[in-house]
Amino acid sequence: MTLLGIDTSTAASAACVLRADGEIFEVAPEPAALAARPAHARELMPAVAAVMERAGAGYGDLDAIAVGVGPGTFTGLRIGIATARALATANGLQVRPVSSLAALAAGIEAAAGGATEGAASSLLAVIDAKRGEVFAAEYAPGGGRRWGPLALRPEELAKRVAEETGGRAAGAPAERAGAARRLPLAAGDGSVRFRGVLEAAGISVMPDDSRSHVVRALHVCRLAAGVPGVAPQAVLPDYLRAPDAKPQ
Repeated sequence: MTLLGIDTSTAASAACVLRADGEIFEVAPEPAALAARPAHARELMPAVAAVMERAGAGYGDLDAIAVGVGPGTFTGLRIGIATARALATANGLQVRPVSSLAALAAGIEAAAGGATEGAASSLLAVIDAKRGEVFAAEYAPGGGRRWGPLALRPEELAKRVAEETGGRAAGAPAERAGAARRLPLAAGDGSVRFRGVLEAAGISVMPDDSRSHVVRALHVCRLAAGVPGVAPQAVLPDYLRAPDAKPQ
């Protein structure tokens, strides 16, 4: 199966072609792009064109288009999903929607080399939701979702993890902490922004320059391989909460 994947859930535009022969052609943004002003309208289609050219693929070679549907920024998700719909409609393809948090978690595991055992028993994907909140979900190594996605304040996220780990983050005795479930390994622009809150709760956050903070289109493609295709217009963004903008 040959897939074109895109994600615009954060400030970074990501694109990838995963060919049927397993070859990968990717535009993976630098972590610094997460702190820059979003420029999806300017960056996304050039990124798509670049990966298609490098893959030596035309749209007729694609089996489907994969897209990260959020949660994430409102404008970013609208641009990414509208692009996926338009490309799929124009070329008679189905779209495979993927959780952007699930793709982020897959990147955390890949960056850790799959060696989460001993360091963390789960993967905490955290996207900056603005307004002092984050979008978060916890996954087991291998991809099973434990909870989420949720929109919540970072303090609420830290408290939730503390409660689930038997109070370790709240200063439980060492013997109790050892028996409790290990704390998760976190990444995503939300974990970078609120690193202090999460690390104070004992949660491990990947270094600021780690690519694990970026939602990579490669992981969108890989997850999409196990997702049924749907008609382009059936793909909807997962906003989780109401827009910032209010009608006048």
